[in-house]
Amino acid sequence: TSGECLLRLGGHEDFLYSAVFSPDGALVATASKDGTAKIWSAISRECLLTLGGHGGSVRSVAFSPDSASVATASDDETAKIWSATSGECLLTLGGHEGSVFSAVFSPDGASVATASQDGM
Repeated sequence: TSGECLLRLGGHEDFLYSAVFSPDGALVATASKDGTAKIWSAISRECLLTLGGHGGSVRSVAFSPDSASVATASDDETAKIWSATSGECLLTLGGHEGSVFSAVFSPDGASVATASQDGM
């Protein structure tokens, strides 16, 4: 309620588009114009993983309901699903013909929805 900054995460090489807490509150994920997403400890503020595999800016990042996976959306016309513990890219979702601005998990974690510049 004081408006005081409680957490400052520095480490990206360009500005951020998105930041989100994991459902359990233990992690923070950030998405950047530098083409990466990062996963941070919300307690130690340490960068735990850098997710680098997109060919363009990463516009958004979202955790799965169980905090085990992360979805990223990128200007490279893809979304990716990553392991939040190993940083391994588990799946690349293609098919868009424009930047993907958002990727989110369904409440049960079984599906991912994306929103793109192509209107799909």
